[in-house]
Amino acid sequence: MTDLTRRFAFLNEADRLKSVDRANVLMDLSRAENSAEHSWHVALYALVFGGSDRALAMILLHELVEIDTGDHPIHLDHDLPAVAAAEQAAARRLFAMLPDGAPLLALWQEFEAGETDDARFAKRVDHIQPLFQVLSAPEPLPEHLQVVRDNLAKGRAARLRDEWPDAIKAAQALLDGQPVPPGMAGPLAFLAEADRLKSVYRASELCDASRKENSAEHSWHLALYALIMSPFATAEVQIGRVIRMLILHDLVEIDTGDVPIHAQGGAAHHSAGQMAAEDAAADRLFGMLPAALGQDLRALWAEFEANESADAVFAKSLDRAQPVMQNIASGGGSWAAYDVTYDQLVERVGVRIQRGAPALWDWLSESAQVYFQR
Repeated sequence: MTDLTRRFAFLNEADRLKSVDRANVLMDLSRAENSAEHSWHVALYALVFGGSDRALAMILLHELVEIDTGDHPIHLDHDLPAVAAAEQAAARRLFAMLPDGAPLLALWQEFEAGETDDARFAKRVDHIQPLFQVLSAPEPLPEHLQVVRDNLAKGRAARLRDEWPDAIKAAQALLDGQPVPPGMAGPLAFLAEADRLKSVYRASELCDASRKENSAEHSWHLALYALIMSPFATAEVQIGRVIRMLILHDLVEIDTGDVPIHAQGGAAHHSAGQMAAEDAAADRLFGMLPAALGQDLRALWAEFEANESADAVFAKSLDRAQPVMQNIASGGGSWAAYDVTYDQLVERVGVRIQRGAPALWDWLSESAQVYFQR
């Protein structure tokens, strides 16, 4: 089995995290949150609150074991040693799929131990996101509010009174129906608005073809692609910046929706009207943040869109590569829905992948041709 075959197999296996439901629900209460979109949202929290590249990488990996073990809600009793043993076994299985999985297994284990600065930070945002997922909802469920109260009083969030007092003060203010302190108000409003990306659905299907993928879990999967496919980036690419771009890149779809690349014969994607709408969405969304942070994140989003820097070119290549792999795995997906030919795939997608990650396109094009030759 080739290096790339193993990497794509791992990333296809990671796709299963999108089907692991959690006890949390989306802020609109429409459905349960899954562990992939939770991982994306936690990564966005980390980005907003100043996490390092290592902390972000931990967050991208931290829930993968739930593919085998499922989620274990904090308000229920569990055999914790048994859960830990099952998660360790799952981590060993998953990372063994990769040709260089040992460092990622060590990074996941570092997160679990929670002893380094990066791991402690990653744990903090992982534990705070579910609190604000409940507290920022327009009409939180009473039973979920009780879980939050218990968690703050004696659960894993209780330690954050010392570790992150500003976050706890903001949580308490929301519980009491009071205004959030100014330093936290903008970031939390932005992060609450970001929850809406979990309800933006794309043309691509999950690898098992069970449903359409949403843009939040797609963003997590792409950031994971960057981490796993980093050996195929050119020397000047900074993978940490690529990951940050990909965490942010689809946020504008909260306002604009997804525009499939094959819609209207390929003419709808990146039309002048779409680009203007995305610029306006970026102004609105990043404008919710404190000025300096909002400007920095908007600039990173704009760099991705411009597709000129080495980081953006590699990020764009992955953004095109992931749906190709999804379609191969799902038996055609959006290619079948939009009656795409192989030549159109090359023109609309392959050229972009080839520009930033030629080895990935060589592998994908060979695999894709099997579908188009049926």
